[in-house]
Amino acid sequence: MGKSLRTLKGVGEKTEKLLMKAGITDTEELLHYYPRNYDIYEKPENIADLKEGTVQAVSAAVCSGVYVNTVRRLQVISISVSDSTGRLPVVWFNAPYLKSTLRRGSVFVFRGRLVKKQGKLQMEHPEIFTSAAYGEILHSMQPVYRLTAGLSNKTVIKLTRQILEDSSLQTEYLPEEIREKYSLADINYALNTIHFPENMEALLKARRRLVFDEFLLFILSVQLLKEKTEEAENHFPMKKTWTTEQIIEELPYRLTGAQTNTWHEIERDLAGKALMSRLVQGDVGSGKTIIAFLAMILAGENGFQSALMVPTEVLARQHYENFKKLTEEHQLSIKAVLLTGSNTAKEKREIYDEILRGEVSAVIGTHALIQEAVEYKSLGLVITDEQHRFGVKQREALAAKGDPPNVLVMSATPIPRTLAIILYGDLDISVIDELPAQRLPIKNCVVDISYRPKAYSFIERQVKEGRQAYVICPMVEESEGLDAENVIDYTKKLRSALSGEIRIEYLHGKMKAKEKNRIMEEFARGEIQVLVSTTVVEVGVNVPNATVMMVENAERFGLAQLHQLRGRVGRGEHQSYCIFIQGNKEEATSKRLEILNKSNDGFYIAGEDLKLRGPGDLFGIRQSGSMEFRIGDIYNDAGILKEASEAAGEILALDPDLSLTQHRNLKKFLEASRKEELENIGI
Repeated sequence: MGKSLRTLKGVGEKTEKLLMKAGITDTEELLHYYPRNYDIYEKPENIADLKEGTVQAVSAAVCSGVYVNTVRRLQVISISVSDSTGRLPVVWFNAPYLKSTLRRGSVFVFRGRLVKKQGKLQMEHPEIFTSAAYGEILHSMQPVYRLTAGLSNKTVIKLTRQILEDSSLQTEYLPEEIREKYSLADINYALNTIHFPENMEALLKARRRLVFDEFLLFILSVQLLKEKTEEAENHFPMKKTWTTEQIIEELPYRLTGAQTNTWHEIERDLAGKALMSRLVQGDVGSGKTIIAFLAMILAGENGFQSALMVPTEVLARQHYENFKKLTEEHQLSIKAVLLTGSNTAKEKREIYDEILRGEVSAVIGTHALIQEAVEYKSLGLVITDEQHRFGVKQREALAAKGDPPNVLVMSATPIPRTLAIILYGDLDISVIDELPAQRLPIKNCVVDISYRPKAYSFIERQVKEGRQAYVICPMVEESEGLDAENVIDYTKKLRSALSGEIRIEYLHGKMKAKEKNRIMEEFARGEIQVLVSTTVVEVGVNVPNATVMMVENAERFGLAQLHQLRGRVGRGEHQSYCIFIQGNKEEATSKRLEILNKSNDGFYIAGEDLKLRGPGDLFGIRQSGSMEFRIGDIYNDAGILKEASEAAGEILALDPDLSLTQHRNLKKFLEASRKEELENIGI
């Protein structure tokens, strides 16, 4: 456990609040708040060789006076600089203190982003160095962190340095033979170097160790859970029933072959002597929910309770209403309840009571389902939607409530089978790899920012026809040094670009849960026509009426994540469209996005994404949809994942309960991290 942030020099109430807003709660968290990228200070270029859209340095002389203008409450300082190859306009925003520094004839190194304004290249808001000062940091790699408004990169660097200098060394918890066999760096070297690498080689070495650890600890957790469930007896054996067959017959559509096979596998598991632990992997929109509903009905018909746990309250409510509608249409006496964080204390008490007395067959909700106060009478089946939002710890918590239930995990993350077997080591795997016949394929296009006006008028036309649209931005608010669209400013921009009759609202992860739910529900009911959001909508809500998904700065997302986002549309009877707006002109980005343009198959996309990545492609295109790893990426680091799996197998084969001397520190570390994760989810 880390110390309080207040123990750091320079951290008062204000900085502590900003750090907490970024998800950093103590010094240990800050130590593991890894850079999202690194800024490499290259040698200065000639003005004539500068390229648009890059961050570069020039050594040049100030060759004009200093001009100060005020543009929309922003003070803009502009000068011209020159070298032997040409002149370059340079501007700063709200930096009045520079006026006295920028004297005509002075020579500095200016380093900043180059943009085109009215056909001319200019440098925006550069850092200024003397030649000697720039020489000192030449070729160094400076960490760049994810920031929140008010928190500067310099502050995070300063505080991280303080922890690394002040703290006593971390205890090495990996056995020496494992470190030697897999060529792994020492943990203290890795933690120092990930923040302040001397060069790319050192960075790769440090990152490899931290990724390996993250995967190893996860796999050990999964394997230890597997031991508990593998031999477990099924205390809730379920006989097949005609009711589910009848429902399948009377559905307004036919189940696909893949859905039918998966359903038969689940039926067989639930009727067996051993406990079911099954993962259903299916692409977005492949029809996993109806399979979950059938399993819950089968449990209810056999006199057992089932719990369906999903990531958001809005999705929980939608599932609850759809499940209720299905049972009412078929006149089934299966009572369902909705249990989320929004229930009042009185409602919760009543629901807990009904669950304990066995009056309720199906409980649908968020992680409120696993809070300590919920006791089940005969919980025979637990279904979790989107495994990566819950994970091993939550499943353990549910299994602790009475006899362990049968477990079904639904995931829309298209993970290649070899990796899925490692990551879901405690589960059997079913794949739904066909889309329902009635689904129209989504029409895609990848365009640059000049297409925006056309996209806006297209969204307006769709809204006039009664449809709705999502617009995704990579950031919540403006961030220092990051040239990307943010939700808050973009909403203002859209409100002035679209007709006043169109209701446009925004949504992001930092909003209070109550506010988020209100916005999502109003969008689901059609009261909001355009929703500007971060990726929180990725698994959040089902709106069949939404037909447009527009993603700004598409280059900032992983392909699998963009595919998840695209899965929010195309869920109804109307033709749907996905517009990926590329904020840069890099060829490699265009090549990646072209894969999405060509295919709607998540498994194909994940495989192609993997092929396109290089060994130096460390950050920036994380697949956030797949497991909540801090630094590891299951696609990019597939090789390390396989090695960590092999190492976990060796450790457990030698020492199943980690009681040998060489594994004592590893056991302590594993237990501490599991305890922390369980506390984080309120168990």
